[in-house]
Amino acid sequence: MDVLLTNDDGIEADGLGVLYESLSAVDSLDVTAVAPADDQSAVGRALSHEADVEPHEFGYAVYGTPADCVVAAVGALDMSPDLVVSGCNRGANLGEYVLGRSGTVSAAVEAAFFEIPAVAVSLYVPAAEDLNFAEFEPDHGAYGEAARAARYLTRHAVEAGLFDTADYLNVNCPVPGDEPAPMAVTRPSHVYDMDAERDGDTVHIRDHIWERMAAGDVPDPAGTDRRAVMDGRISVSPLTAPHTTEHHEALDGLAEGYRD
Repeated sequence: MDVLLTNDDGIEADGLGVLYESLSAVDSLDVTAVAPADDQSAVGRALSHEADVEPHEFGYAVYGTPADCVVAAVGALDMSPDLVVSGCNRGANLGEYVLGRSGTVSAAVEAAFFEIPAVAVSLYVPAAEDLNFAEFEPDHGAYGEAARAARYLTRHAVEAGLFDTADYLNVNCPVPGDEPAPMAVTRPSHVYDMDAERDGDTVHIRDHIWERMAAGDVPDPAGTDRRAVMDGRISVSPLTAPHTTEHHEALDGLAEGYRD
C-alpha cells in the first residue's frame, strides 16, 4: 500500500520522523513524505498559489501548507496514495472547534476531497499552567503510543472497510504509560472555552481548554474525544469531510420571497 505522509509541524519535526520510521518498518507499506519545509501549525486549509519543493530523505519538502502538500503530491509529484497519514502533531487536536483550524486535520480533509482515505494523528501533551507549550518539545519516546496506533490503523482500516462510511479518522493519543493504551471510538467534543483580553493595543487570545484539561475539570461527557484522552485512551473519531447540506424550510421561504 502506498502511503503519503504529511504534517503541519514541518518535515523535520520529531512526530513526523517517528511515524515515518514506524510505518516504513512494515514491509507492505511504501511510505513517502510530502510535508511542509517549516512549521505550519494552525493554518487550517490555507492554500498557496505556488510553493517551492525540494527533495528530502523522506520524500519532498514543500515551502507551503499541509493542504499544499497533499495537492502537490497528487497533482504535481505523480503520487497515487492509497492512504494519507498526517502527523504526528505535537499537541492534541480535540473538539469540533479545532477541526477547521488544525493543519494536521486539514491535510486529511484535503485528501478526502481527492477521495483518498486519511488518518490524522496527534499527541496529547499534558500542559501545566506555567509551561510555555510553544517551547516544549516531547522526547522521541513520547510518540510511541501514537506510532503504534498509526501503524495499526494504517495496516487494518482500509481492509476493514472503515472508509466506506468515513472520509478520515481523527486520532489523538496520550503519552505512553506502563501498558499500551486502549482505543476508543469517539465523537468530537462540543466544549468550547476561547476568550480574548485587551492589553493596550494588543489583544491576547487564549484557549482555556488546555489548562482545564491539566486540572482535570473539563466537563466532556463519555464518548467524546477529549474525555477519552483525559482518561488515558486513544481517541479515534470517524469523520466526513465538510460541508454537509441540509434542507431548511425557513430558508426555502426566504429564497422564495427574495424578489418580492
